[in-house]
Amino acid sequence: MGDDLASEGDTLLQSEKEFHDAVKRNDTARMEELIRRGVDIKAKNNTDRTALHWAAGAGNVDAVRLLLDHDVPVDDEDSVQRRPLHFGMNALLLSAWFGHLQVLHILISAGAKISCVNRHGMNLLHCAAQRGHIQVMEFIVQDLEDVCVDETDKMDRTAFHLAAEYGQLEVVEFLIQLGCSHSAKDKEENTALHLAAKNGHFSVLEKIIDVGVDLDEKNLKKMSCLHYAALHGYEEIARLLLDAGIHVDALNHQNASATHIAVLQNFPAMLKLFISAECDLDIPDNRQQTSLHIAAEHGRQDIAEMILIAGVNLKLTDKQGKTSLDVAARGNHINLVDMIIRADRFYKWEKGNLNSDSSSWVAKHLTFKQDHRLETQHIRSVMWRLATKYLKPGEWKKLAHYWKFTDDHIRAIEQQWTGAKSYREHGHRMLLIWLHGVITAGENPIKGLYEGLVGIGRRDLAESIRKKANADSTSPRKCTAM
Repeated sequence: MGDDLASEGDTLLQSEKEFHDAVKRNDTARMEELIRRGVDIKAKNNTDRTALHWAAGAGNVDAVRLLLDHDVPVDDEDSVQRRPLHFGMNALLLSAWFGHLQVLHILISAGAKISCVNRHGMNLLHCAAQRGHIQVMEFIVQDLEDVCVDETDKMDRTAFHLAAEYGQLEVVEFLIQLGCSHSAKDKEENTALHLAAKNGHFSVLEKIIDVGVDLDEKNLKKMSCLHYAALHGYEEIARLLLDAGIHVDALNHQNASATHIAVLQNFPAMLKLFISAECDLDIPDNRQQTSLHIAAEHGRQDIAEMILIAGVNLKLTDKQGKTSLDVAARGNHINLVDMIIRADRFYKWEKGNLNSDSSSWVAKHLTFKQDHRLETQHIRSVMWRLATKYLKPGEWKKLAHYWKFTDDHIRAIEQQWTGAKSYREHGHRMLLIWLHGVITAGENPIKGLYEGLVGIGRRDLAESIRKKANADSTSPRKCTAM
């Protein structure tokens, strides 16, 4: 028969390739025919795989028996390649990996070394645990000698680590029953709990928590399980960890809490969970950034509002001396700038009205976003006309100062636009921010506007607005008191 190389780059002759293919099919008749014709049954392909590798990996019992009858080497390893399973596996390890218990029996009876490991240091128990083969694990533990359930691979991972990492709940339960170490750490100082959390395996995590472990253990990067839940958006896992008592404000190697990570990854639901758990929103990371700084930097409005409603210290500065308002302004996140100013003014109003009846704002859904409600449409139209048609350059700033806007507030508003007519847009934004505070406090906006305009020497505008408000039956707030 012709016996050229099977293909370019392959080390098998055509007959040897046919033999390997017959083994994969468990076609013993074809195997015997090729053996009679003198095929090399020990031939290896370009990844050092022999026919026995294929037979063991496929669970082809008849092919395995036939090969062993012809004295093939039982412990040969394949070579290390950047492909699945090509990392120094022999036939015995492959049978454990794929869960072929009968093949495992046959190979051990034929003298295969039960203490074998692959190039990663994984033994039989590791292979079976990672893949979830309970029957194979039971055989290894009960019938083989000198098996240690906490044996480690080259990454110092035990079978328990691997079962947790790959979500093998039944294996995790089995190993716990055997009394394995629950808190062993790998070379990166990950516990099984870390690996379950990192890979989103809720049931495994729940089982490990039930047996009693230190929830606050950190790895080399000082990451807790909660950090990983936040990183990947595993909300249910985060809730499970919090309910079990994990520390919500633990810091990693970058001084970041799980809250920082949730904000950076843009997971609002996760942030809501942490706020409910009373996380500290003012913790600074390595850049001295709070969670609000991060939200401001990335323009995350929904997340920023949640933080603002929860209440934070708006005076905190990052390493560059910037407040969250400065960061939002620098990033040209206009809506966020206005939200932060609204919140700052609200905090000050709230502090000054602690003993007053605050039901006017408590009864409403507190928001710092731009107002688009139908009931405020009329007064917002008044604001628009005032800012774009009647206020002179510089007068919006006088009004802002009259209403106790800070220099930082004014500077942040001004930063967004420049040009001869930019004062109109600046004034409009300032008026809407002011309106938010007035409505939140349950005050009369027309009355406040009248007083403000009089205060900056524009009684003409004040009287004009009062007359129109009193004449307009659709106005939600008549200025009859003036």
